[in-house]
Amino acid sequence: MTADRLDRSRVSELAADIDADFAQRIDFLLEIDKLKTVIRRSRITDDSRLENTAEHSWHLALVATVMADRADGDVDVTRAIEMLLVHDIVEIDAGDTFAYDAAGHEDKRDREVAAADRIFSLAPPTVGERLRALWDEYEEGVTPTAAFAYACDRLQPLLLNAATRGRSWQEHGIRQQQVRDLNAPIGQSSADAWRFVQSIIDAAVAAGALAPE
Repeated sequence: MTADRLDRSRVSELAADIDADFAQRIDFLLEIDKLKTVIRRSRITDDSRLENTAEHSWHLALVATVMADRADGDVDVTRAIEMLLVHDIVEIDAGDTFAYDAAGHEDKRDREVAAADRIFSLAPPTVGERLRALWDEYEEGVTPTAAFAYACDRLQPLLLNAATRGRSWQEHGIRQQQVRDLNAPIGQSSADAWRFVQSIIDAAVAAGALAPE
């Protein structure tokens, strides 16, 4: 007698017993679990290891929750959280492109669009189309909510770098003007946050954690 198995394919089979739509939702949820395997360049605040992209997305959702009422514009915080939870799902296929990697950014858009086409199509249309619309809005960055979400995505790694003595900046030879330029969009969403960012950069340079020009 063959022992009953329990694995991903068996989970899919059990979901299919409900109906096809339910099974597609479960398969999509299992697929996006792969985001936990994508490693970023930022280190977690105790400096023990690099963070993964799923952790990054969770942290961003909380950044948006905590900082929404400090934004200068009219922000839909629920929509911002949804954007931040889906915007990096494409890294399952495209990988994480380091913010300061000029060569990696040359084909980043093409890689990520192809990933979005594949991954969001795995969900039922009613789900996949809504998630893709959130992803597209974030990428276009036109709405105040998308701009705020992007600002959160810039602020979070800056906080991790500052909390770990600028280790990632130092490992990659990053200089202060690069950090100022990358994080400038924060100022479009929150003047207070932008003043804070500039003080962090100044403190990092003074402490030798970030190279001056």
